[in-house]
Amino acid sequence: MKMNKLLVALPLTLSLLVPTAALADGHESHSAPASASAMETGTATPAAELRIALDTVLTEHAFLAVEAMRKGVDGAEDFDQASGALLANADDLKAAVASVYGDEGAAQFDEIWKSHIGYFVDYVTATAKEDQAGKDKALADLEEYKKTQSDFFDAATEGRLPAAAVQEGLDMHVDQLVEAFDAYVAGDFETAYALERESIHHMSMFAETLSVAIADQFPENFDGTNPDTPAVDLRAQLNMTFTEHAGLAAMAMQDGADGAESFDQASAGLLANADDLTAAVASVYGDEAGAQFEEIWKSHIGYFVDYVVATGEGNMEGQEKAKADLDQYIIEQAALLDAATEGRVPADALEEGLKAHTGQLLAAFDSYVAGDFDAAYNSIREAYAHMSMPAAGLSAAIVDQFPDQFGAAEMPSEMPATGMGGTAASSTTPFLWIMAGLMLAALAATAAVRYRKQ
Repeated sequence: MKMNKLLVALPLTLSLLVPTAALADGHESHSAPASASAMETGTATPAAELRIALDTVLTEHAFLAVEAMRKGVDGAEDFDQASGALLANADDLKAAVASVYGDEGAAQFDEIWKSHIGYFVDYVTATAKEDQAGKDKALADLEEYKKTQSDFFDAATEGRLPAAAVQEGLDMHVDQLVEAFDAYVAGDFETAYALERESIHHMSMFAETLSVAIADQFPENFDGTNPDTPAVDLRAQLNMTFTEHAGLAAMAMQDGADGAESFDQASAGLLANADDLTAAVASVYGDEAGAQFEEIWKSHIGYFVDYVVATGEGNMEGQEKAKADLDQYIIEQAALLDAATEGRVPADALEEGLKAHTGQLLAAFDSYVAGDFDAAYNSIREAYAHMSMPAAGLSAAIVDQFPDQFGAAEMPSEMPATGMGGTAASSTTPFLWIMAGLMLAALAATAAVRYRKQ
């Protein structure tokens, strides 16, 4: 088995596992028949699906790795399930490989991919035992892993991802996870959650770089499309933000139920995720417009917190009130986006998706409180994956609504310097301009919705 064949098979099969934009069902009525140009400026090209598949699985890896490490050092009852979720994320890759190469090829890949997970576990175990020699051994094993993995990607991509650049990116990945864990152990929760978010964002950049390398190496498998266009950038940015929201929400709710010391910082991390959108609006319209958007977006976060508090108090009436508020939020959010996108994201489809989102997070929380950790982590992973769907639907609607802002981009002559050799500034200009146009319609739609409520 050649490495390059294994590498390309992985994302190709993964792209079949990620659902497409269910929320964009009404989108076709606004679009002309597909052409080569339209395909290249779209959000659902073969190369786009490759990038989003990688974005989802790799960012989830970072999220679950941090959470499992924390559970391990805390001696939490759900450590086995948290670790199981992390390994299940790795098994998604193994299953994709097995579907092409069979069990033997999958086992080879599985050994490579899971080795660094095991070394992180070794580091956690040694930390809990205050075993400095064990910690040093785990870090040394991670150093060897980085060299092996770097050589793998260099050979697999035929030099498109040079070993030196890959190692620099892996240095960052390992450092972020270890430092996030060390900060948590030291009680510096603010730093711990900031580094967790950095690790998630870094893996999104790695997904971009890897998808560009693969699409360039095997253009015939992706209809010659480019995963690094303004339209795909928008979808990837929304994908990262929405999936991260689901993950951070689930864990903040767990912290709330546990009365954890880190609850305030966990909640702050969740709100910082929302602030990414608010800052984009404020940078165009100023603080007042940003505050209006912030109120809309963060309302359902507050309702989840209300549900957690009521659960902790044994207040069933408070729980029902929080659920009712979430139901009303769903109606308002669906109406807002339907109006803002001029029907490209239909309210009924969005309501269905938002009900699934709130239901998954509430189910994950209720299962966690009941001690059914298997069900809890299954729901968390479902919630994480599900948020790829609204990202797909909303990005498709925005690109269709503002096509002039998303022209085709040629395949880069060099791999983008994102996630492999340090952090490069990625352009958010198209996203900011489109958010600006979207906000004008959204604010008007919100006023209309609230007027009808009154």
